[in-house]
Amino acid sequence: MLQTPSGGAGHGTAATDGGLMSIGTVLNELRDEFPDITISKIRFLESEGLVEPRRTPAGYRKFSADDVERLGQVLRMQRDHYLPLKVIREHLDAMERGEAVPLPSVGRQRDGEPVAEPAEGPTAARIGRDELLAAAGIDEQELKEWESYGLVAAFPDGAYDAETVTVASLVVQLGRFGIEPRHLRVMKAAADREAGLVDQVVAPLKRHRNPQTRAHAEARTKELAGLAVKLHAALVQTALGVRLP
Repeated sequence: MLQTPSGGAGHGTAATDGGLMSIGTVLNELRDEFPDITISKIRFLESEGLVEPRRTPAGYRKFSADDVERLGQVLRMQRDHYLPLKVIREHLDAMERGEAVPLPSVGRQRDGEPVAEPAEGPTAARIGRDELLAAAGIDEQELKEWESYGLVAAFPDGAYDAETVTVASLVVQLGRFGIEPRHLRVMKAAADREAGLVDQVVAPLKRHRNPQTRAHAEARTKELAGLAVKLHAALVQTALGVRLP
């Protein structure tokens, strides 16, 4: 839970004793928990009003410990709950005002905009293009390349499934080992074939007249998907002669 600084200071204020940090120092502070964090992402979060660092007369950003804590809160909500930045900002601002508010989650779309719902409700989270770019720490050109290879795809309204953040993070991590997006087309093709097999099995349930049977199709899909993922991982490990923890 975000702790409001003593003395009623909100985000963007100076730390006591002048303990302010440069953006590079903030990057190092956050990297242990968020290895994909970049300076451009911190700047993007600032531009979206999630943090307001002080500026020196020369224009350099200076962050307080409270700013770093707030950035950590934002990144956790993006990573763990896939919340839009607007919802995150409103939630944190409400907490800083001393309001007891539950953590929202994104459930449905209304006129193309995500609508916050109670955390205990069902979710089908979506994120916008700018949020995906910020979460992955990539630029527009890289995202277009990923889309050209089918690694990520937007819905007709331009939003992305929340799981796309996970895909993006893994693509970035593989890239550090020299594995480029074009190399991942074989993995995408294999995933599509596996998904097709699962869909073939559950298709009769989805078409059933009984609503309960159709509802059971979703649970069966999740079960089969989990088994397919485990089998895929086991086959890869066997082929490579390694065992993952």
